Amino acid sequence: MKSAMNIKTLLEILFISTRLGFTSFGGPVAHLGYFHEEYVRRRKWMDEKSYADLVALCQFLPGPASSQVGMGIGIMRAGVLGGMVSFLGFTLPSVVALVLFALFLEGVGVTDAGWIHGLKIVAVAVVGHAILGMAQKLTPDLKRKAIALFALVVILMWQTAISQVAVILLSALIGFLLYKHHASDQEARVKIPISRRLAVICLLIFFGLLILLPIIREATTLEWVALFDSFYRSGALVFGGGHVVLPLLEREFVPTGWLTEEQFLAGYGAAQAVPGPLFTFAAYIGAVINGWKGGMLATVAIFLPAFLLITGALPFWDSLRQNPKIKGALMGVNAAVVGILIAAFYHPIWTSSILAPVDFALAAILFSMLVFWKLPPWMVVMAGALGGLVIRMM
Repeated sequence: MKSAMNIKTLLEILFISTRLGFTSFGGPVAHLGYFHEEYVRRRKWMDEKSYADLVALCQFLPGPASSQVGMGIGIMRAGVLGGMVSFLGFTLPSVVALVLFALFLEGVGVTDAGWIHGLKIVAVAVVGHAILGMAQKLTPDLKRKAIALFALVVILMWQTAISQVAVILLSALIGFLLYKHHASDQEARVKIPISRRLAVICLLIFFGLLILLPIIREATTLEWVALFDSFYRSGALVFGGGHVVLPLLEREFVPTGWLTEEQFLAGYGAAQAVPGPLFTFAAYIGAVINGWKGGMLATVAIFLPAFLLITGALPFWDSLRQNPKIKGALMGVNAAVVGILIAAFYHPIWTSSILAPVDFALAAILFSMLVFWKLPPWMVVMAGALGGLVIRMM
């Protein structure tokens, strides 16, 4: 009976994450909005505070934050297998699409299509809705509104790879000082169905591969080892999401002659046109180098650090967030996350999507469909793509 329930849960995770993988356009911040709408608002798999805490944890960790949030939700729901299934469902659609781009559509100007512009406008509606909901829960008083404003201003004015981590750390200190004596209602604990022993093993594997792969690469002449090492280090050492990993990948593969600058830029354009995490750009690079097998190797290598880190951190994270001494710091961090999301909502989402009054009109329609008419996100995505085509023909 229990086995049947586990299979049913895994299939449910696979179905939902795959649907999100096909419809989640707009980049990592938009993905967090889609996750919030599906897992928190509609299915109530976790409460607002737990979701915000998970997002805050993934902002701390290197790697693709939105993908780690998806993995974390899967792990909380059904253990390590749940995390793997959630990752596969959310990532595989864009991996397959980018491998096909690499094999068949390289150099096609897909980024100029009207439907893609419509999908960018969908991201405006989705992220705006998510931010409103999170702000109501996480910044209820003036102090936390001030922390969110501080984070917003700093992120917009100081756009570097370390600014986000610095803002979160400083906000944690401010929250600790302001709320260390704050009395709050008892929060629901999130059950993490994996042991701390397994978590420690995952962390050891993460650091072990980071140290050993370059050594093995120098000791052998195997191309697949070199590829795995390059993608693994790119996934393990990047903070700030998919756009930050692009220069790392370019430095790893263009000067070495594995692909040309033109091939790299063509793949970047294709990556903007597909849903799911931008880290799947690695699948394109791998496919250019060694066909579909190279695409699969690249995907595993670049996402493996993220999976090991979130699996290693979660069992300790829930205990920490329940500690009274840590709660105040997390209140500050969660307020900062709201500010960071608003900053990302403005740039790059708003600045790259709302280019004319008609774009704002479409965004208002999509926002109303999501918030007031409560239509499912996939319908909003379809309406946005159709609206983008209509705008382009006007």
